[in-house]
Amino acid sequence: MPLLDPTLWQDGPTLTGGTAPVVEPATGRTLATLDLAAPSDVAEAALRAAAAQRDWAGTGHIERAAVLRRAGDLFAAHADELREWLVRESGSIPGKADFELHVAAQECYEAAALASRPAGQVLPSEAPRLSYTRRVPAGVVGVVAPFNAPLILSIRSVAPALALGNAVLLKPDRRTAVCGGLALAAVFAAAGLPAGLLQVLPGGADTGAAVVADPRVRVVSFTGSTAAGRRVGELAGRHLKRAHLELGGNSALVVLADADVEAAVAQASWGSFFHQGQICMTAGRHLVHASLYDEYVERLAARAEALAVGDPHRERVHLGPLLDAAQRERVHGLVEESLERGAKLVAGGTYEGLFYRPTVLAGVGDDTPAYTEEVFGPVAPVRSFTTEDEAVELAAAGPYGLSLGIVTRDAARGLELAERIPTGIAHVNDQTVNDEAVAPFGGVGVSGTGARFGGEANLDAFTELRWTTVRRTPPGHPF
Repeated sequence: MPLLDPTLWQDGPTLTGGTAPVVEPATGRTLATLDLAAPSDVAEAALRAAAAQRDWAGTGHIERAAVLRRAGDLFAAHADELREWLVRESGSIPGKADFELHVAAQECYEAAALASRPAGQVLPSEAPRLSYTRRVPAGVVGVVAPFNAPLILSIRSVAPALALGNAVLLKPDRRTAVCGGLALAAVFAAAGLPAGLLQVLPGGADTGAAVVADPRVRVVSFTGSTAAGRRVGELAGRHLKRAHLELGGNSALVVLADADVEAAVAQASWGSFFHQGQICMTAGRHLVHASLYDEYVERLAARAEALAVGDPHRERVHLGPLLDAAQRERVHGLVEESLERGAKLVAGGTYEGLFYRPTVLAGVGDDTPAYTEEVFGPVAPVRSFTTEDEAVELAAAGPYGLSLGIVTRDAARGLELAERIPTGIAHVNDQTVNDEAVAPFGGVGVSGTGARFGGEANLDAFTELRWTTVRRTPPGHPF
């Protein structure tokens, strides 16, 4: 029996939000039918999760870690089945799907190690007592995940939250609810996770808002657009609960005068066109020294023209489809508006169905929408600079601060430059799209509330720090 048997998708209370097709964007075919969660379903799911969490929090760290390790093994054991879902449901090319599966397994293994991390510290005290802190589970964690890397962007919150003794309400984007939700539920059920601890609630924004507002949810982990993140943060603040927000980006790739142009273009192509540009870390602004600019634009355009675009399930391609027509219209609208404002189309700018050609724009400036906004499509706007101070000013401009790439033959010089540009992530001699389970992840500015995922950051994200004291005998009245 396959791991993702549609007849076994529903676990727990019946969802009352109706049904929706699971659509393959490359063909428009319906792959399955999905039950949706209405906002009114959230309270029952949260009640069930809270009841299960009490026992789970009391379960020993060895047992919790074992469940997480088995889950990591299952992502590898069922890679063929899960890869096909990632390719067909989310439009990933097989290489991108394999990357998601690798990271998902690593997130589980790293989370398993979290279960036994030092839980606190002994504190000095003026009184004759033992005084210490310890990490305790937050309780029920709400996870709201997007469509673009559905498996990674769900598991990186779900795995550590569970390992640390929490229950989880997971609200995946309903367009990728199998890869971003039901796949995780199936894996953890097969790994032996007790029933009720992971509740998957596919639905719309109203269902996500109900997750954020439910009184049993104490921590919210949201990944998505800056606009949606503002609403989540406001709602969470109104209900006095923590919200960890990983939001949009418009990351700069800075190519210094001493760079190897061919090597820089190879990185740039990956940074802008990986998964059709539907990545928050995508290189959205190419800042190239004026002495290299013409050659860089020419080489990047040639590479873009050589990339194959098509159905990743049935063809060997570099780019698959955009997720849906609304996404395509947004991308093409930004390209068209940029051309109207004077940008030069050097490659791409066309589409068939949801297949958008990788696009290179030259002559961009502060009034070019595809340069100043997060496009979330395969578009590479290129702009020149003449001095490093100008490069810093351009890279730091705008409200986003997620990732940064700097290409130079002098790594120390690149590191010094990176220190002058405020971002949550910086890579010298690499492009902007990178992710590892052991590394903290997050942005500054409107890109989010800082590093809240990965490594030790997960301890802060999904636990509460409790102060405890113990005396041998109760003290008398002090005055």
